[in-house]
Amino acid sequence: MGSPAAPLLLALETATPSTSAALLRGEELLAEAHGEDGRPTAEVLLPLVDALLARAGVGIEAVGAFAVSIGPGSFTSLRVGLATLKGLAFGSAAPALAVSTLAALARCAPEGRLPVVPVLDARRGEVYAGAWQPAPGEWEALLEEGVYGPRELAARLPPRCLLVGEGVSVCGAPLRELLGPGVELLPPPEGSPRARHVGRLAARALARGEGGDAAALVPRYLRRAEAEALRTGLRFE
Repeated sequence: MGSPAAPLLLALETATPSTSAALLRGEELLAEAHGEDGRPTAEVLLPLVDALLARAGVGIEAVGAFAVSIGPGSFTSLRVGLATLKGLAFGSAAPALAVSTLAALARCAPEGRLPVVPVLDARRGEVYAGAWQPAPGEWEALLEEGVYGPRELAARLPPRCLLVGEGVSVCGAPLRELLGPGVELLPPPEGSPRARHVGRLAARALARGEGGDAAALVPRYLRRAEAEALRTGLRFE
């Protein structure tokens, strides 16, 4: 829950077309705003933040901490989100925190005991994925975040699990064929990363003393951009 001692935290989620921003105090959500799906992140993000701050009746100078979804996800949108956060935090001593997009996406799952497997489309029939076991407090990581094809992912997952995210359209049916009907699916819109989950994970990290200079943050792509792969002749990673 929120605490009077906890700073006002601004969280941004731009890894997928479901752009959002949220204000929190501790883990308490104060307000959240969502962009229109399909519009470029660069067009919607700053107006979204301005509207969010106006709704809360505060200026950017009132924000005491920043958080951003650091990836994996859309290369361009991640860069826009990070550049926006750096601009908002410029000249401020407020700490900035980077949050795994997959970890935040996993928190969209309803409460339960099934392992949660967040999946995002990585193109070429692959997904960005990780896996967590829900638990009180910190969730247990079951699978290292990476790029996986359906067969490779199936070999690393239990037969009963919950897939969450846009990657369900890529690997949901193949995983059900490989693992059986115990694979449950939560595609968008319910299975979309949200700034509120980015903020709550950041608030926990902030309480542990984490956070640093926004200027030092870099996106976490997990694989090379296609343009770089074509330029260098190296395979996607």
